[in-house]
Amino acid sequence: MGFFGTLFGKKETIEIASPAKGNLIPIGNVSDPTFAEEMLGKGVALVPEEGKFYAPADGDLESLFPTGHAFSVKTPEGTEVLVHVGLDTVKLKGQFFTLHAAQGDKVKKGDLIVEADLEAVKNAGYDITTPMIILDSDNYSSFDKKTGSVVPGDAAIILAKA
Repeated sequence: MGFFGTLFGKKETIEIASPAKGNLIPIGNVSDPTFAEEMLGKGVALVPEEGKFYAPADGDLESLFPTGHAFSVKTPEGTEVLVHVGLDTVKLKGQFFTLHAAQGDKVKKGDLIVEADLEAVKNAGYDITTPMIILDSDNYSSFDKKTGSVVPGDAAIILAKA
């Protein structure tokens, strides 16, 4: 948008997609206070129905934990998006997770990053609720957070810079 967008009061928006099929819920409903209280940044949470987790936006796969429990994508605009599959799932040490990408990869929205056996994760005693956090939240003036049923690629968060 640049100069004219600013001149006419239009906001630059960035759409962050759902990383999986499931139900988007407010981040405050997550049982982990680090996420619920938005200590890492603003976001939403997803209760996944399938264990395939996709890139929520185009960009660089900035981090992909070897355990598969979390990854982050940095968009061309500089937005940093963290997807954390389940709560405390780092303790599984990669069990029930399969990586389909490598840290440093260029990814497109919808590229498969991680697969998780959600039933096995639940049976091991873990909450599969998946927070998706905008790590650089302070850079945005508004957050339109969606709720309800989604499939991968559906808008989950619309960010705007003033």
